[in-house]
Amino acid sequence: MATLWQGRFSTDPSQSLQALNDSLHFDQRMFPQDIAGSRAHVRMLCEVGLLADSERDEILLALDQVLAELSDGSFEFAESDEDIHTAVERRVCELAESGAKLHTGRSRNDQVATDLRLWTKGAVDGVVALVQGLQRTLLESAESVGDAHLPGYTHLQQAQPVLLAHHLLAHGWALARDVDRLVAARARLDVSPLGAGALAGSSLPLDPHMCADDLGFAGVFDNSLDAVSDRDFVAEVLFALALLGVHLSRIGEELVLWASSEFGFVALDEAFSTGSSMMPQKKNPDIAELARGKAGRLIGHLTGLLATLKGLPLTYNKDLQEDKEPLFDAVDTVQLTVSALNGMISTLEFNTDRMAEAAASPYAAATDLAEWLVSRGMPFRQAHAVVGDLVRRSIDGEGGFVELVAASDALGPDAARLAAPGVSATRRNTHGGGSPAAVAEQIRRFRALLGLDRL
Repeated sequence: MATLWQGRFSTDPSQSLQALNDSLHFDQRMFPQDIAGSRAHVRMLCEVGLLADSERDEILLALDQVLAELSDGSFEFAESDEDIHTAVERRVCELAESGAKLHTGRSRNDQVATDLRLWTKGAVDGVVALVQGLQRTLLESAESVGDAHLPGYTHLQQAQPVLLAHHLLAHGWALARDVDRLVAARARLDVSPLGAGALAGSSLPLDPHMCADDLGFAGVFDNSLDAVSDRDFVAEVLFALALLGVHLSRIGEELVLWASSEFGFVALDEAFSTGSSMMPQKKNPDIAELARGKAGRLIGHLTGLLATLKGLPLTYNKDLQEDKEPLFDAVDTVQLTVSALNGMISTLEFNTDRMAEAAASPYAAATDLAEWLVSRGMPFRQAHAVVGDLVRRSIDGEGGFVELVAASDALGPDAARLAAPGVSATRRNTHGGGSPAAVAEQIRRFRALLGLDRL
């Protein structure tokens, strides 16, 4: 079997080596990027005098045919095609007499780094667009529910009532940070390694800047050793995707709770839920549960790659072949999860009456009562103790909480009105707070954020 290193070896590779070494089964998805990189390289070789115009045109025509064959599925892979780079070059050599010059001044080391950076740029763009779509769904839901309110929780214990819109937008702002991280990672990876060669550049008059401009990279490498060994960008994107997965998991966890009979805050659309093979009454929030479960997979991809990278010397090592499968799977996983969650949330039916009922406990106004005392000059710790004592007495059976507040010398009937259902959720007007006025301003800011061109 012919290999790219057959001149040095007198025997064929073993089947076990080939099975372990070959990456075509997963890296062939980079064929558009590989052909784009080859086109830029060929045009550069001609510009610097290493290819004649006729040779350039012949190779470019062959690359066009290879792209068409790979796109329509008619491309026939050979046993010797250990990766997509080998497959493309082999086919170009079959189609063009000058095809053997395609690899002039280039190594698979800088070639694969270029392909992966190009692929990752496009993948990040796709993920960002999907996340922004989910953010828009959260915004639309927040606008549609008006002043509906529900309990806010700390420690999964009822804390203070908040607007449902405020709660939905909390997830939207977390996703905004995910977009920030992805955009920043994309900016840092937007560097062309093409021209670094195997590790040390080339004695040929190559023009890496021309290739970078041709491929739409923002810059070109500064050190050839670093260029072929750098996979920081993969780790950065995997981190951004893992943290995005954590945020999606948190949304999923809340939807699981909200859809339960015990909470009853939402009803699931049948198109975005599943049933039981045994229990006819069930409607299960599988999308939310899978969003929760996929986070572990994404975290594993990140930690696995970091463990691979931590012990590698400069420059290229075959270990770096382990960068693609976790990245490809992480992107696929996030794209599918975001799309499914978006559909689930956009079709939710919010049971706002049940939410209001759950938030109606007068104890939820305890902080408002303490702040009422503070506004009249009482130190907060003292105010906290006064209200806390009334809560304890009510729980111990001395009377209803509202009645005890109304009878309190420190508080009285005016303060007791703060404990009426729904009142507490209207009072927190500070920036970023949960009152209707503050949330209306927050919606305005969030809508403006989504109108920005982030890429």
